[in-house]
Amino acid sequence: MENKIVIYGAYGHTGKFLVAQLYQQGFKPVLSGRDADKLNALSKDYPDLITKVADINQPETLDKAFADAEIIVNCAGPFLDTAEPIIQSTLRLGKHYLDVSAEQKAVLDIFEQFSEQAKIANVIIIPAAAFYGGLADLLSTTLTKDWDQVDEISSYIGLDSWHPTKGTRLTGERNHYQRFMFENNSLQPVLEVKSKVWDFPEPIATQEVVTVPLSEIITISRHINVNTINTYLSQNSLTDIRNDKTPEPKAADEKNRSNQVFCMEVVATKGNKSRSITAQGIDIYAVTAPLIVEALKRILTGKIQKQGVTTLGEAFDATDFLNALDTDDIVISEIKETEIN
Repeated sequence: MENKIVIYGAYGHTGKFLVAQLYQQGFKPVLSGRDADKLNALSKDYPDLITKVADINQPETLDKAFADAEIIVNCAGPFLDTAEPIIQSTLRLGKHYLDVSAEQKAVLDIFEQFSEQAKIANVIIIPAAAFYGGLADLLSTTLTKDWDQVDEISSYIGLDSWHPTKGTRLTGERNHYQRFMFENNSLQPVLEVKSKVWDFPEPIATQEVVTVPLSEIITISRHINVNTINTYLSQNSLTDIRNDKTPEPKAADEKNRSNQVFCMEVVATKGNKSRSITAQGIDIYAVTAPLIVEALKRILTGKIQKQGVTTLGEAFDATDFLNALDTDDIVISEIKETEIN
């Protein structure tokens, strides 16, 4: 497990969670990124790990940093800037790639630009393998695995608060592109923001939620035969992230997680049947680490259902994947099925 994985952007907020969890499980990832000073500072906590400076504007440095590994995990946003050069390097070298993007355009561009090249190179590329994009995709795949056609999938994301990282704020400034919804079995530009009230479990409770299409619109639509996909986010969290004075997340436990609570509920309908499943936990940034680590372990042990550009839900057995997650990281509910009157 030594040096098989490179974490690019290892010193970032999400990258640190990933490095810590990999290291705790016996992996020795290579720490990489653009900033030598930040890499050196991080390496003081992991003196036995290799560090490699690499710049997305210098392809030869990427190739050198990635040459001896099997999988590259990109944690360095904005992914509109970093994904393409890093994927180009992984394709040249025949390496696998995952990232943690929530950016619709970045994820869509990866599918459109690299699907054929990834198949030819026989590599796996999984964008948005994170809380946004990946988790809803896994939950949706589990809900609908025995349905050949689905009428609608809606993800309701409730946060008791959202203290954004510097990376989240930088991505927001960079990501000024048209957002898409999925309706009538195709991507459609978002023309209006819809709102409703949704009942989440405590402590989030009843919240106004609004349509905020994120990367799960892309991931789910790539492999599930569904007519409509919606993503709703609690309005209180949007208010937080749009406030320049909202502080960054602050470590509150032994895993350095903040005390922010999340709940994601996914509802799928087909005809008069409705199914729902929830995922609950602490810290939307920290929970990305166990999702990535589980994916990495499955790639390294050959538990893959599809090569090329794919998603967490399509690449792996989604139900088994969710069941394998530690309940201290995330709690997955049983599926509830009801009839619609």
